[in-house]
Amino acid sequence: MKYVVYVIELSRKVFTENAKFRAANPQFNGVLQCLYVGMTSKTPAERFAQHKTGYRNKKGHKLSSNIVQKYGLYLRPSLYNHIDPMTRTEALKMEEKLALELRRKRYAVWFN
Repeated sequence: MKYVVYVIELSRKVFTENAKFRAANPQFNGVLQCLYVGMTSKTPAERFAQHKTGYRNKKGHKLSSNIVQKYGLYLRPSLYNHIDPMTRTEALKMEEKLALELRRKRYAVWFN
């Protein structure tokens, strides 16, 4: 199975309303956007829809991000389209790598 990494733009309210998000992003200067970086075996659009609806698996475990459900605005393909599909292990590493790279560029980023 192949996985992709994706980026969702979040409302700036996440920075003012969510203390954990704010604490994770001390480098944020308010100029660029707030983002969520994730990975999925689905299309980014399918995964975004799952986040927005509070998707739960058959066992009832919530598999969507509360931050994306509340603050997610839309996908940002220009920030991830250059990354090819990969294995799950590679995608987990790429998710963190991309998130940290975006933080270095002064975006505010949340990832799991």
